[in-house]
Amino acid sequence: MSASLDDLPLRDDLRGKTPYGAPQAPLPVALNVNENTHPVPEEVADDILDGIAQALQDINRYPDREFTALREGFADYLGHGLQPDQIWAANGSNEVLQHILQAFAGPGRTAFGFGPTYSMYPLLTGATGAQYVSGSRGPDFSLSAADAAAQVAEVQPDVVFLCAPNNPTGTPMGLDVIEAVYEVSRGIVIVDEAYWEFAPREESSALTLLQGRERLVVSRTMSKAFAFAGARVGYLAADPALIDALRLVRLPYHLSALTQAAATAALRHAPTMLSMVDDIVSQRDRISATLSALGYTPYESWSNFVLFGGVDDPKATWQGLYDRGILIRDVGLPHTLRVTAGSAEESTAFLEALASLR
Repeated sequence: MSASLDDLPLRDDLRGKTPYGAPQAPLPVALNVNENTHPVPEEVADDILDGIAQALQDINRYPDREFTALREGFADYLGHGLQPDQIWAANGSNEVLQHILQAFAGPGRTAFGFGPTYSMYPLLTGATGAQYVSGSRGPDFSLSAADAAAQVAEVQPDVVFLCAPNNPTGTPMGLDVIEAVYEVSRGIVIVDEAYWEFAPREESSALTLLQGRERLVVSRTMSKAFAFAGARVGYLAADPALIDALRLVRLPYHLSALTQAAATAALRHAPTMLSMVDDIVSQRDRISATLSALGYTPYESWSNFVLFGGVDDPKATWQGLYDRGILIRDVGLPHTLRVTAGSAEESTAFLEALASLR
Protein backbone atom coordinates (compact mmCIF):
# COMPACT_ATOMS: atom_id res chain seq x y z
CA MET A 1 0.00 0.00 0.00
CA SER A 2 1.52 3.31 -1.08
CA ALA A 3 1.68 6.42 1.09
CA SER A 4 -0.17 9.66 0.43
CA LEU A 5 1.10 13.20 0.83
CA ASP A 6 -0.64 13.37 4.20
CA ASP A 7 1.59 10.55 5.42
CA LEU A 8 4.79 12.46 4.67
CA PRO A 9 6.50 15.14 6.78
CA LEU A 10 5.75 17.83 4.20
CA ARG A 11 6.33 21.49 5.09
CA ASP A 12 3.18 22.91 6.68
CA ASP A 13 3.08 25.82 4.24
CA LEU A 14 2.96 23.41 1.28
CA ARG A 15 0.05 21.31 2.55
CA GLY A 16 -3.12 21.70 0.54
CA LYS A 17 -1.38 23.25 -2.45
CA THR A 18 -1.52 21.87 -5.98
CA PRO A 19 1.36 21.89 -8.49
CA TYR A 20 1.36 23.98 -11.64
CA GLY A 21 -0.09 22.20 -14.61
CA ALA A 22 -2.26 22.43 -17.69
CA PRO A 23 -4.31 19.65 -19.28
CA GLN A 24 -2.26 17.48 -21.62
CA ALA A 25 -4.07 15.46 -24.26
CA PRO A 26 -3.06 14.05 -27.65
CA LEU A 27 -5.52 16.16 -29.62
CA PRO A 28 -4.93 17.27 -33.23
CA VAL A 29 -4.88 20.99 -32.31
CA ALA A 30 -3.27 21.97 -28.96
CA LEU A 31 -3.59 25.71 -28.31
CA ASN A 32 -3.66 25.77 -24.52
CA VAL A 33 -0.16 26.54 -23.18
CA ASN A 34 1.00 29.44 -25.38
CA GLU A 35 3.61 27.43 -27.22
CA ASN A 36 4.91 28.55 -30.57
CA THR A 37 3.31 25.87 -32.73
CA HIS A 38 5.67 26.53 -35.65
CA PRO A 39 8.57 24.06 -35.97
CA VAL A 40 12.18 25.23 -35.83
CA PRO A 41 13.32 25.93 -39.43
CA GLU A 42 15.37 23.10 -40.89
CA GLU A 43 18.54 25.13 -41.46
CA VAL A 44 18.48 26.29 -37.85
CA ALA A 45 17.81 22.78 -36.57
CA ASP A 46 20.83 21.52 -38.53
CA ASP A 47 23.09 24.13 -36.93
CA ILE A 48 21.72 23.31 -33.48
CA LEU A 49 22.44 19.62 -34.06
CA ASP A 50 25.99 20.46 -35.14
CA GLY A 51 26.48 22.47 -31.95
CA ILE A 52 25.13 19.67 -29.79
CA ALA A 53 27.35 17.14 -31.58
CA GLN A 54 30.39 19.28 -30.85
CA ALA A 55 29.38 19.65 -27.19
CA LEU A 56 29.03 15.88 -26.92
CA GLN A 57 32.74 15.50 -27.59
CA ASP A 58 33.42 16.99 -24.16
CA ILE A 59 30.32 15.74 -22.39
CA ASN A 60 32.49 13.91 -19.84
CA ARG A 61 33.54 17.34 -18.52
CA TYR A 62 31.45 19.84 -16.62
CA PRO A 63 30.01 22.67 -18.72
CA ASP A 64 31.14 26.29 -18.55
CA ARG A 65 29.40 27.33 -15.35
CA GLU A 66 29.43 30.97 -16.48
CA PHE A 67 27.86 30.00 -19.87
CA THR A 68 30.08 32.65 -21.44
CA ALA A 69 29.19 32.18 -25.10
CA LEU A 70 25.48 32.07 -24.34
CA ARG A 71 25.59 35.28 -22.31
CA GLU A 72 27.43 36.98 -25.16
CA GLY A 73 24.73 35.77 -27.52
CA PHE A 74 21.93 37.11 -25.35
CA ALA A 75 23.68 40.47 -24.93
CA ASP A 76 24.02 40.80 -28.71
CA TYR A 77 20.41 39.79 -29.25
CA LEU A 78 18.95 42.19 -26.68
CA GLY A 79 21.08 45.18 -27.72
CA HIS A 80 20.58 48.43 -25.76
CA GLY A 81 24.30 48.44 -24.97
CA LEU A 82 23.96 45.47 -22.63
CA GLN A 83 27.14 43.61 -21.71
CA PRO A 84 27.52 39.87 -20.93
CA ASP A 85 28.05 40.62 -17.22
CA GLN A 86 24.49 41.99 -17.16
CA ILE A 87 23.00 38.71 -18.41
CA TRP A 88 21.85 35.62 -16.53
CA ALA A 89 20.27 32.44 -17.86
CA ALA A 90 18.72 29.26 -16.48
CA ASN A 91 16.49 26.30 -17.34
CA GLY A 92 13.44 28.23 -18.44
CA SER A 93 12.29 31.63 -17.21
CA ASN A 94 10.74 29.91 -14.19
CA GLU A 95 14.19 28.97 -12.90
CA VAL A 96 15.39 32.51 -13.61
CA LEU A 97 12.55 33.83 -11.43
CA GLN A 98 13.26 31.18 -8.82
CA HIS A 99 16.87 32.34 -8.56
CA ILE A 100 15.71 35.90 -7.94
CA LEU A 101 13.30 34.78 -5.23
CA GLN A 102 15.91 32.57 -3.60
CA ALA A 103 18.28 35.52 -3.42
CA PHE A 104 15.84 38.28 -2.46
CA ALA A 105 12.71 36.65 -0.97
CA GLY A 106 12.55 33.69 1.44
CA PRO A 107 11.11 33.34 4.97
CA GLY A 108 9.88 36.57 6.50
CA ARG A 109 9.81 38.36 3.14
CA THR A 110 7.03 39.20 0.69
CA ALA A 111 6.51 39.08 -3.07
CA PHE A 112 3.74 40.97 -4.84
CA GLY A 113 1.96 40.72 -8.19
CA PHE A 114 -1.13 42.23 -9.79
CA GLY A 115 -3.78 39.56 -10.22
CA PRO A 116 -4.85 37.96 -12.38
CA THR A 117 -1.34 37.23 -13.57
CA TYR A 118 1.06 34.34 -14.14
CA SER A 119 0.07 31.52 -11.78
CA MET A 120 3.68 30.48 -11.14
CA TYR A 121 4.47 33.68 -9.23
CA PRO A 122 2.77 32.58 -5.99
CA LEU A 123 3.98 28.99 -6.41
CA LEU A 124 7.61 30.04 -6.83
CA THR A 125 7.28 32.50 -3.97
CA GLY A 126 5.81 29.91 -1.62
CA ALA A 127 8.51 27.40 -2.51
CA THR A 128 11.11 29.81 -1.12
CA GLY A 129 9.14 30.25 2.11
CA ALA A 130 8.08 33.82 1.31
CA GLN A 131 4.55 35.23 1.43
CA TYR A 132 2.80 36.17 -1.81
CA VAL A 133 0.42 39.14 -1.85
CA SER A 134 -1.90 39.72 -4.80
CA GLY A 135 -2.86 43.20 -5.88
CA SER A 136 -5.67 44.08 -8.28
CA ARG A 137 -6.22 45.29 -11.84
CA GLY A 138 -8.97 47.26 -13.52
CA PRO A 139 -12.04 45.59 -15.10
CA ASP A 140 -10.18 45.38 -18.42
CA PHE A 141 -7.08 44.02 -16.59
CA SER A 142 -5.11 47.21 -17.18
CA LEU A 143 -2.97 49.08 -14.62
CA SER A 144 -2.44 52.80 -14.26
CA ALA A 145 0.85 54.14 -12.94
CA ALA A 146 -0.81 55.84 -9.97
CA ASP A 147 -2.85 52.81 -8.92
CA ALA A 148 0.05 50.38 -9.31
CA ALA A 149 2.41 52.60 -7.34
CA ALA A 150 -0.15 53.09 -4.56
CA GLN A 151 -0.67 49.36 -4.14
CA VAL A 152 3.06 48.64 -4.01
CA ALA A 153 3.72 51.52 -1.63
CA GLU A 154 1.11 50.17 0.77
CA VAL A 155 2.55 46.63 0.87
CA GLN A 156 6.26 47.47 0.50
CA PRO A 157 7.16 43.99 -0.81
CA ASP A 158 10.69 42.67 -1.18
CA VAL A 159 9.99 41.52 -4.75
CA VAL A 160 7.47 42.89 -7.26
CA PHE A 161 6.35 41.00 -10.36
CA LEU A 162 5.26 43.05 -13.37
CA CYS A 163 4.13 40.82 -16.23
CA ALA A 164 4.45 42.86 -19.44
CA PRO A 165 2.47 41.91 -21.44
CA ASN A 166 0.43 40.11 -18.83
CA ASN A 167 -0.31 36.40 -18.74
CA PRO A 168 -3.06 35.14 -18.86
CA THR A 169 -4.75 38.29 -20.18
CA GLY A 170 -2.29 39.60 -22.81
CA THR A 171 -2.66 43.12 -21.38
CA PRO A 172 0.05 45.67 -22.27
CA MET A 173 1.91 47.58 -19.55
CA GLY A 174 3.24 51.08 -20.08
CA LEU A 175 6.76 52.07 -19.12
CA ASP A 176 5.22 54.71 -16.88
CA VAL A 177 3.78 51.94 -14.70
CA ILE A 178 7.17 50.29 -14.36
CA GLU A 179 8.88 53.58 -13.53
CA ALA A 180 6.24 54.49 -10.95
CA VAL A 181 6.43 51.10 -9.23
CA TYR A 182 10.21 51.21 -9.13
CA GLU A 183 10.21 54.67 -7.55
CA VAL A 184 8.03 53.60 -4.60
CA SER A 185 9.57 50.16 -4.18
CA ARG A 186 12.38 49.28 -1.78
CA GLY A 187 12.94 45.82 -3.27
CA ILE A 188 13.56 44.01 -6.54
CA VAL A 189 11.22 44.86 -9.42
CA ILE A 190 10.96 42.09 -12.03
CA VAL A 191 9.52 42.95 -15.44
CA ASP A 192 8.57 39.62 -16.99
CA GLU A 193 8.73 40.12 -20.77
CA ALA A 194 8.18 36.48 -21.73
CA TYR A 195 5.91 37.58 -24.60
CA TRP A 196 7.62 40.82 -25.55
CA GLU A 197 8.52 39.83 -29.12
CA PHE A 198 4.79 39.78 -29.93
CA ALA A 199 4.29 43.42 -28.87
CA PRO A 200 4.08 46.19 -31.50
CA ARG A 201 7.51 46.92 -32.95
CA GLU A 202 7.27 50.63 -32.21
CA GLU A 203 6.87 50.08 -28.47
CA SER A 204 9.82 50.30 -26.03
CA SER A 205 10.92 47.42 -23.83
CA ALA A 206 11.68 47.80 -20.12
CA LEU A 207 15.29 47.17 -21.16
CA THR A 208 15.40 50.91 -21.87
CA LEU A 209 14.89 51.57 -18.15
CA LEU A 210 17.76 49.46 -16.78
CA GLN A 211 20.43 52.17 -16.73
CA GLY A 212 20.77 53.56 -13.20
CA ARG A 213 18.18 51.18 -11.69
CA GLU A 214 20.16 48.49 -9.87
CA ARG A 215 17.00 46.82 -8.46
CA LEU A 216 15.29 46.42 -11.84
CA VAL A 217 15.28 43.07 -13.66
CA VAL A 218 13.95 42.30 -17.15
CA SER A 219 13.36 38.58 -17.73
CA ARG A 220 12.67 36.85 -21.04
CA THR A 221 12.36 33.33 -22.44
CA MET A 222 13.26 31.46 -25.62
CA SER A 223 10.13 29.30 -25.26
CA LYS A 224 7.70 31.55 -27.11
CA ALA A 225 9.04 33.65 -29.99
CA PHE A 226 12.03 31.33 -30.51
CA ALA A 227 9.89 28.15 -30.62
CA PHE A 228 12.24 26.67 -28.01
CA ALA A 229 9.85 25.54 -25.26
CA GLY A 230 11.29 22.04 -25.12
CA ALA A 231 14.84 23.32 -24.67
CA ARG A 232 13.96 25.17 -21.42
CA VAL A 233 16.01 28.37 -21.70
CA GLY A 234 15.16 31.59 -19.89
CA TYR A 235 17.31 34.65 -19.29
CA LEU A 236 17.36 38.11 -17.75
CA ALA A 237 19.16 41.43 -17.91
CA ALA A 238 20.06 43.43 -14.82
CA ASP A 239 22.84 45.29 -13.03
CA PRO A 240 26.06 43.22 -12.70
CA ALA A 241 25.77 43.36 -8.90
CA LEU A 242 22.36 41.67 -9.08
CA ILE A 243 23.83 39.00 -11.33
CA ASP A 244 26.45 38.34 -8.64
CA ALA A 245 23.66 37.77 -6.13
CA LEU A 246 22.17 35.04 -8.32
CA ARG A 247 25.45 33.13 -8.27
CA LEU A 248 24.92 32.63 -4.54
CA VAL A 249 21.82 30.50 -5.06
CA ARG A 250 22.23 28.71 -8.40
CA LEU A 251 23.08 25.03 -8.43
CA PRO A 252 26.60 24.15 -9.64
CA TYR A 253 26.79 23.95 -13.44
CA HIS A 254 23.04 24.51 -13.66
CA LEU A 255 23.00 24.91 -17.46
CA SER A 256 24.09 21.75 -19.26
CA ALA A 257 26.61 21.86 -22.10
CA LEU A 258 23.91 20.62 -24.47
CA THR A 259 21.47 23.36 -23.44
CA GLN A 260 24.16 26.01 -23.86
CA ALA A 261 25.12 24.69 -27.29
CA ALA A 262 21.53 24.52 -28.53
CA ALA A 263 20.60 28.00 -27.30
CA THR A 264 23.80 29.61 -28.59
CA ALA A 265 23.21 28.12 -32.04
CA ALA A 266 19.58 29.28 -32.06
CA LEU A 267 20.60 32.83 -31.17
CA ARG A 268 22.96 32.89 -34.17
CA HIS A 269 19.83 32.55 -36.29
CA ALA A 270 17.67 35.04 -34.40
CA PRO A 271 16.23 36.74 -37.53
CA THR A 272 15.18 33.38 -38.98
CA MET A 273 13.81 32.14 -35.66
CA LEU A 274 11.80 35.35 -35.24
CA SER A 275 10.50 35.37 -38.80
CA MET A 276 7.44 33.43 -37.64
CA VAL A 277 6.43 36.14 -35.13
CA ASP A 278 4.65 38.28 -37.74
CA ASP A 279 2.59 35.29 -38.84
CA ILE A 280 1.64 34.51 -35.23
CA VAL A 281 0.64 38.13 -34.63
CA SER A 282 -1.49 38.11 -37.77
CA GLN A 283 -3.25 34.94 -36.56
CA ARG A 284 -3.74 36.49 -33.12
CA ASP A 285 -5.40 39.53 -34.68
CA ARG A 286 -7.45 37.33 -37.01
CA ILE A 287 -8.66 35.30 -34.02
CA SER A 288 -9.62 38.48 -32.14
CA ALA A 289 -11.55 39.88 -35.11
CA THR A 290 -13.41 36.62 -35.70
CA LEU A 291 -14.21 36.22 -32.00
CA SER A 292 -15.80 39.67 -32.07
CA ALA A 293 -17.83 38.70 -35.13
CA LEU A 294 -19.03 35.59 -33.29
CA GLY A 295 -20.27 37.72 -30.39
CA TYR A 296 -17.43 37.17 -27.93
CA THR A 297 -15.29 39.87 -26.28
CA PRO A 298 -11.56 39.49 -26.98
CA TYR A 299 -9.28 41.48 -24.71
CA GLU A 300 -6.41 43.53 -26.09
CA SER A 301 -3.34 41.32 -26.42
CA TRP A 302 0.34 41.98 -27.04
CA SER A 303 1.12 38.29 -26.68
CA ASN A 304 0.73 35.12 -28.74
CA PHE A 305 -2.68 34.32 -27.25
CA VAL A 306 -6.14 35.81 -26.88
CA LEU A 307 -8.27 35.86 -23.75
CA PHE A 308 -11.92 36.26 -24.69
CA GLY A 309 -14.98 36.95 -22.58
CA GLY A 310 -18.68 36.57 -23.18
CA VAL A 311 -18.53 32.79 -22.69
CA ASP A 312 -21.76 31.78 -20.97
CA ASP A 313 -20.50 28.38 -19.84
CA PRO A 314 -16.68 28.09 -20.13
CA LYS A 315 -16.61 24.45 -19.03
CA ALA A 316 -19.19 23.40 -21.61
CA THR A 317 -17.50 25.41 -24.37
CA TRP A 318 -14.10 24.00 -23.43
CA GLN A 319 -15.50 20.47 -23.51
CA GLY A 320 -17.25 21.07 -26.82
CA LEU A 321 -13.97 22.17 -28.38
CA TYR A 322 -12.16 19.24 -26.77
CA ASP A 323 -14.69 16.84 -28.30
CA ARG A 324 -13.89 18.39 -31.69
CA GLY A 325 -10.14 17.86 -31.26
CA ILE A 326 -9.28 21.40 -30.09
CA LEU A 327 -7.50 21.99 -26.77
CA ILE A 328 -7.59 25.53 -25.33
CA ARG A 329 -7.33 26.84 -21.75
CA ASP A 330 -9.83 27.67 -19.04
CA VAL A 331 -7.72 29.94 -16.81
CA GLY A 332 -10.43 30.26 -14.17
CA LEU A 333 -11.55 33.82 -14.93
CA PRO A 334 -15.36 34.04 -15.02
CA HIS A 335 -16.95 33.70 -18.46
CA THR A 336 -13.61 33.60 -20.29
CA LEU A 337 -11.39 31.18 -22.17
CA ARG A 338 -7.88 31.60 -23.61
CA VAL A 339 -6.54 30.38 -26.94
CA THR A 340 -3.00 30.39 -28.30
CA ALA A 341 -2.46 31.84 -31.77
CA GLY A 342 -1.14 28.92 -33.79
CA SER A 343 -0.65 28.36 -37.49
CA ALA A 344 -3.27 29.48 -40.00
CA GLU A 345 -4.60 25.93 -40.18
CA GLU A 346 -4.82 25.60 -36.39
CA SER A 347 -6.50 28.98 -36.04
CA THR A 348 -9.05 28.03 -38.70
CA ALA A 349 -9.78 24.72 -36.97
CA PHE A 350 -10.37 26.51 -33.65
CA LEU A 351 -12.57 29.23 -35.10
CA GLU A 352 -14.69 26.81 -37.12
CA ALA A 353 -15.13 24.52 -34.12
CA LEU A 354 -16.09 27.45 -31.89
CA ALA A 355 -18.57 28.74 -34.47
CA SER A 356 -20.20 25.31 -34.57
CA LEU A 357 -20.93 25.62 -30.85
CA ARG A 358 -22.86 28.90 -31.11
